[in-house]
Amino acid sequence: MTAVAGKIREVRSAVLEARRRGERVGLVPTLGALHHGHVSLLRAARAENGFVVVSLFVNPTQFGPGEDYESYPRPMEKDLTICRQEGVALVFAPPTEEMYPAGFATTVHVAGLTEKMCGASRPGHFDGVCTVVAKLFGIVRPDAAYFGEKDAQQLAVVRQMVQDLNLAVEIRACPLVRDADGLATSSRNQYLSARERASALVLGRALAQTRERIEAGERDAASVADGVRRLAGDEPGVALEYVAVVDPDTLADLERVERQVLVAVAAKVGSTRLIDNLLVRNLGD
Repeated sequence: MTAVAGKIREVRSAVLEARRRGERVGLVPTLGALHHGHVSLLRAARAENGFVVVSLFVNPTQFGPGEDYESYPRPMEKDLTICRQEGVALVFAPPTEEMYPAGFATTVHVAGLTEKMCGASRPGHFDGVCTVVAKLFGIVRPDAAYFGEKDAQQLAVVRQMVQDLNLAVEIRACPLVRDADGLATSSRNQYLSARERASALVLGRALAQTRERIEAGERDAASVADGVRRLAGDEPGVALEYVAVVDPDTLADLERVERQVLVAVAAKVGSTRLIDNLLVRNLGD
């Protein structure tokens, strides 16, 4: 039975009862509009915790001017059905004023990691992410929280925040999930027309070919990035925003690919901004 709470006090009460039963608590923070990628997070959380909390909250502070906050999909009943099917114990779906009451004046900022890649074109985005995630950690106090590797920069930023603030939560990373046609799962995919979706598939193809090049011995980071640009940049309707070849933990730019690498891309396909990435670890083992 999945309970639904809109108030912070209700969440704290339910989590306290779970703790009294001796249950481990897992948290999956989301914006809602759940898809297969989210389901993989729910299943990972259920495998490791007796009591799983999912937040469904379209967080206004991580959307910039002109972005899609107002139009962001909010299919609440569909999301609740998925949560029930996956055995989620509690859904936290607060109204905005519950999370940001009158007089709210605090922002969590992680320096360095948030200024590049997506942060360069979305100033303030990661401040909004960190602030709401820190609040969710304070409300739920989970043993573990689950994030997808598709949002690789977000994952690195949240890990840094947890480390710096000594937050008592384990961050679990779950692999990127793709639809059958190879497009990385995203709630924003539904914005794409059929033609735009066909064009967007070039991102996954470019990254798959990049994996082959790296596994075949390509180690020059600039050459890796140029390869992605060459493969994806000429696709009609696709405007690359960036191609980054970085260390997946520190997001430091690489000159050479050694033991591990994150190749991250962002692009506009029509009016829809998409991100995708390739993560390779344990090279040379």
